[in-house]
Amino acid sequence: MVAKKLNGGQIVCEALLNEGVDVVFGLPGGAILPFYGEISKYPNLRHVLVRHEQGAAHAADGYARSTGKVGVACATSGPGATNLITGLATAMMDSAPVVAITGQVGRAAIGTDAFQETDITGATLPVTKHNYLVMRAQDIGPTIHEAFHIARTGRPGPVLIDIPKDVFQEEAEYDYERDSQIDLPGYQVASTADEAQVEKAIELINEAERPVILAGHGVIISRAFDELRELAEKAEIPVVATLLGISGFPEDHPLFVGFPGMHGLAYASLALDEADLIVAIGSRFDDRIVGDPKRFSPRSKKIQIDIDKAEINKTLVADAPVVGDVKAVLGQINPKVKSTKHTDWLERVEHLKAEHPSLKIRETDELLGQHVIKALSDVTKGDAIICTGVGQHQMWAAQHYRFTNANSWFSSGGLGTMGYEVPSAIGAQMGNPDRLVWSICGDGGFQMTSMELATAVENRLPVKYAILNNNHLGMITQWQGLFYDGDFQAETYSANPDFVKLAEAYGMKGIRVTRQEDLESAIREANEHPGPVIVDFVIEKVDNVYPMIPAGGSVEELIEESL
Repeated sequence: MVAKKLNGGQIVCEALLNEGVDVVFGLPGGAILPFYGEISKYPNLRHVLVRHEQGAAHAADGYARSTGKVGVACATSGPGATNLITGLATAMMDSAPVVAITGQVGRAAIGTDAFQETDITGATLPVTKHNYLVMRAQDIGPTIHEAFHIARTGRPGPVLIDIPKDVFQEEAEYDYERDSQIDLPGYQVASTADEAQVEKAIELINEAERPVILAGHGVIISRAFDELRELAEKAEIPVVATLLGISGFPEDHPLFVGFPGMHGLAYASLALDEADLIVAIGSRFDDRIVGDPKRFSPRSKKIQIDIDKAEINKTLVADAPVVGDVKAVLGQINPKVKSTKHTDWLERVEHLKAEHPSLKIRETDELLGQHVIKALSDVTKGDAIICTGVGQHQMWAAQHYRFTNANSWFSSGGLGTMGYEVPSAIGAQMGNPDRLVWSICGDGGFQMTSMELATAVENRLPVKYAILNNNHLGMITQWQGLFYDGDFQAETYSANPDFVKLAEAYGMKGIRVTRQEDLESAIREANEHPGPVIVDFVIEKVDNVYPMIPAGGSVEELIEESL
């Protein structure tokens, strides 16, 4: 390839196209305008104009998780760049490959507190896998290619590239073959694991009588769906999924148990507790699962397979640590694992399910959030892409939606970012135009990023937004009821908008559901509509707080007290 003399903005566009980028989410401003001045010359590089830079970061995140490609977000200097931080931190905690490109004030103005100047590389150091300040146009190409390599390899994560305004305008030569050569001697990417580590893991699996697989997000990142299923079936091991491991193993499979931990299914946690071996695959033993490490499954031995050596023994000491890419490691383990039957153990797990029916929805004439999720699962047959925010609606979705299609669940697990649900669904829909995408929202989180509805409408994206509307911060209400003696503070919304009218204001279809018997017809109506839809599910005000209702009291009295 012949080197071309280009300005910095053109080099960014050329390098992005050479990395396979087809869509960029962003919002322009003064410092990054030279880049925006070149985009029109590259019709294969689609730009999606968001309403807030946080939306750009979350949309890039949803695009990345759903496609396996690197998502790209752009913002200008100062507040534009700082508005990306929550989205970058979300991607960092959940290992999503995102590259953020930000404009910076001109080189001569750096350090002078110039208009809209912020040290964004310093500010994002804790929430990115790596970041750059590019001071010469000739370095833009190599930096972008290096950033993409870092973002998508090893344990994926976000990378930020900050480019001063005059560097976008400066000319330099760009040669893809030369500039895409990666030389990072200090950056080691694990693939296959050490054979001694693998042999120890195989030995423990073959000896176990009550093994459980704890399948984490690493299974999904590595696309190790077939390898996980092969191991589970060959060694007859029940599979427990972490919150972000959901949709890594088919939930209609007889070996699937559920997700454990603080908000998970009791029988999944009990299965881990009674196991004599936990095979943690791409799981970092999150505190929401483990709780007190000294009390977590004390009678079991533990295998921990992870591409990131820093996660090994961080929370729990592994009897057999295995460092490597999940797909590659399972490729090493599976041929040597014995075909085994664990009939008694599987019967015990089924007994735990029967003893602790965690998915039983209490009987009531009211519309509950669980009713909504179950109906959504039934109508879509577990085949939709589901994006959620954080809170009660997230946990109901994890519990009651039965995923049958791999890599179909996207949620903010590590950072717990309310508002993730609206823009991430936009990114997922952009990356999967032929898939049905439902965004399951709490009325609280939805209002944090609801301005991105305009982005969905503008780009004719048929995302379906299910708002579980109870005028409460549901999980806050639940915790205050269960753990703070019913001292309800700052958990009630008394001025929610009319979400159907809001939909109409944005030019979307709006549907309201207040009764159980209308659930399936409303969901089908939304599915059949060719554009974006809001379905306002008006659910019971207070749920999962009933232990705190005084004897002889009522839910209505509890609500009145909370108001």
